[in-house]
Amino acid sequence: MSIASATRWEQRVLRAAHPIAFPLLSAIRSPVRRIPGLGVLVKDADLLRATLLDTEGFTKNGPGAPSDLWTPVLGPSVLLNMEGAEHAALRRKLGPLFAPAFVDALVAESLGAATRDLADALARGERVDLVAHSRRGASAVIARLVGLDERVIDDELFARVSRVTGFVTLARPRLTPRQLGIARGILAELGEHARRAYAGDESTVPGRMRALGLDEREALGAVGAFVLTGTETIVSYVPRLAAILIDSGWLPRLAASPEQVDAAVAEGLRVTTPSPMMLRSVVQPRTIGGVAVRPGERILLGTYWANRALGEFDPATNPAAQLKQLWFGAGSHFCLGAPLAMAQIRLTLDALLGTPTLRVVSRRPSRGVLIPSYASLVVERS
Repeated sequence: MSIASATRWEQRVLRAAHPIAFPLLSAIRSPVRRIPGLGVLVKDADLLRATLLDTEGFTKNGPGAPSDLWTPVLGPSVLLNMEGAEHAALRRKLGPLFAPAFVDALVAESLGAATRDLADALARGERVDLVAHSRRGASAVIARLVGLDERVIDDELFARVSRVTGFVTLARPRLTPRQLGIARGILAELGEHARRAYAGDESTVPGRMRALGLDEREALGAVGAFVLTGTETIVSYVPRLAAILIDSGWLPRLAASPEQVDAAVAEGLRVTTPSPMMLRSVVQPRTIGGVAVRPGERILLGTYWANRALGEFDPATNPAAQLKQLWFGAGSHFCLGAPLAMAQIRLTLDALLGTPTLRVVSRRPSRGVLIPSYASLVVERS
């Protein structure tokens, strides 16, 4: 196959997830454009970064911002809906949970056996659905986060968690009462387990949070945020990265040149941008690329389009290096869970590189989801 084929399949994944919004926003050529009923769209990387860094002018906690969605579900004290000193204090408390030594150990314990099984199955020539594998891995991580035996977190529960994020659209800044009830029910179920773990020893993540100084409300809110926003992103990205590497012919090249693996992962994150849109609310009058914005307006930060403006997937030249991991955000809201995500990505990629002659047997994009993804991606040794 080719880079062009990889690009075509990625566009199919985006269109399946957002059949109206993706073509509409892709057709807009200007770096900043006010879209009636939605907000002000920003598609330029420099303007987007400047907006993220301007926490006095723009906030995650205001009309049309993430707080409209997540505060009713998770409460007021989660990183997704906080700013200023309180946000910084909670990040400091949570920081040790994402130190390399901790996340590497957590990922190895949660996913090590399953990843070895994946590598062995591919080496034997078996067909493997990488989406199903990624979902099982995400379930294992959820189990660790809430202090559960991972056998309790099954596909049905994962589907229910995914259903919550599926409620979210650009045109719907808040959940309906019915949707809010469903989301709270799922989080309450997980929260009961997390609450027991919080009261226990430090062998679980909630127990570790207590030891780091988080009160119970902060710990349960953090667990909920990680479950709702982190696990589905990984289930989206790992199969999409695998598809790009196979379609473009880069998988065997990486196996032969492992020094390019980091660039390939960064390039994969750049061209897929698993969270293609970030939201902010204006709190002080500002001008973005010549467009004046007023307090209360919603800003749509089109990270997918900003990242893709640097061209197609190319680990050899690695345009992603220019972006300083913009797909994870910038400034005080740079994704705290990035080290955990990277540890999971690298572990699975190592398994795939053990059988670099993979081919895609079948694939099916997910339809009508918040995070663009494959519903199924079956691969085997060619």
